Amino acid sequence: MYESLFLIFLAVTGTSLAGSVKIIKQGDEALVETLGKYDGKKLQPGLNFMIPFLEQVAYQETNREQFLDIPPQTCMTRDNVSISVDAVVYWRILNIEKAYYKVKNLQSAMVTLVTTLIRSEISKLKLEQTFMARSEVNELLLQQLDIATEPWGIKVTRVELRDIIPSLSVREAMELQMSSQRKKQAEILISEGQREAAINNAKAEAEARILQAKAKQQAAVLEAEAQQQQQVLNAKGTAEAVSTLAKTLETDPYATEAMQFLLTQTYRDTSGKIGGDGKGISRDPRHISTTLDDVRSLLSQQNNGKVK
Repeated sequence: MYESLFLIFLAVTGTSLAGSVKIIKQGDEALVETLGKYDGKKLQPGLNFMIPFLEQVAYQETNREQFLDIPPQTCMTRDNVSISVDAVVYWRILNIEKAYYKVKNLQSAMVTLVTTLIRSEISKLKLEQTFMARSEVNELLLQQLDIATEPWGIKVTRVELRDIIPSLSVREAMELQMSSQRKKQAEILISEGQREAAINNAKAEAEARILQAKAKQQAAVLEAEAQQQQQVLNAKGTAEAVSTLAKTLETDPYATEAMQFLLTQTYRDTSGKIGGDGKGISRDPRHISTTLDDVRSLLSQQNNGKVK
């Protein structure tokens, strides 16, 4: 009988000792209640001891950052468009006593709060704004959640809207709108391209005309210069011929008769070309000697001028 009582005592004592030892992992905390009342005792990471039968762990949670997945919620925009929105919330516990004793079922309360705030913010925006103002909505939700959850002893670190999905009919209407806008932009680009092509063609034609005018101008200048050079050469040739003629008349005694013969031939050849009525212009050959004397006199004066 005593042996049975001793075994029962050992069993009870062993169970009590095992229940009085509690190991808390790093990053976790636990609240201890004494006879159902919390007196401020918390278990820290490591080995902890409790009074058997009197103390028990009421709540154990991590103080590391956690995330809360918000399921898709149906929201109405300011222009009465139904959309589905889901989100993710990152948070951590700062005060484990408030997290347990100030609110019942903390995560469920957070889901309800986040859902309400998302619907409230989306109802202030039009459909187009919900896609463009995602960052602003995230910031507003973060500020409001941080204020609302402060009495619960938690800190909301980040809020992210993930998917904003309009209803099927709205998506089809948006696709039609986008298709029409793309067609309009394509037509605008085509018209702009045609306009630029016409402008480029006009510029090319104008430049071609300018180049042609410059080429004609340069050709005219070159032709004038060629004529001028030809006149200069003709003048030089005439001057040299006159000079040679003068020297010949001075040195050759038969040059006078040869000159008279040449002048006679020249008059005869040109007499039929000068007149336009076929009669021509004739000159008395007896005057040729007088003309020759005049030429000789002129050449003599030129030679005298050069000597001076």
